[in-house]
Amino acid sequence: MDAAEQLTGWFAGRLPEEWFTGRPRIVTDREEITVIGTLPALTVAEGLPDVEREAALEGYVERFREETRERRIDIAREAEHRFRRKVSWGVVAGDRTLMFTTVSVPVMTRLRQPERQVLDTLVAAGVARSRSDALAWCVRLVGRHTDTWLADLRDALQHVDRVRAEGPGLGG
Repeated sequence: MDAAEQLTGWFAGRLPEEWFTGRPRIVTDREEITVIGTLPALTVAEGLPDVEREAALEGYVERFREETRERRIDIAREAEHRFRRKVSWGVVAGDRTLMFTTVSVPVMTRLRQPERQVLDTLVAAGVARSRSDALAWCVRLVGRHTDTWLADLRDALQHVDRVRAEGPGLGG
């Protein structure tokens, strides 16, 4: 069983079944595990005008967040101890994905002057508050416009990991 399957299985066994419709989506990297579950449809919001429906969904998400807070904290503590990564939570309600918690991780990079000038231009234009914000903005922009390519690359990396795991062991 690979690490992603182990994480998905562990959360499937730990999360109360009534919280989400179906299994939650588990997204991971080296520092963070993100759990995003789809909330059951809010039937009282059906047929309401847009403003009322949005307010009802917002209240629904806040109610879920408050009612599950203690249990989510307990599950996150267990997962953080077991998997050595922070846990973030989010939900899908209607057509929106809302995050309750996220982890911001500093990333060291070396940039040449032309690259720094790009960041400084974004700061000067008010697009970002700092070079750090400008770099995060650039990464989000690239991610949004290359989703398919990044997904293909991630799939290829998972295939490499599987093949590597199935190969002969190194050492005596």
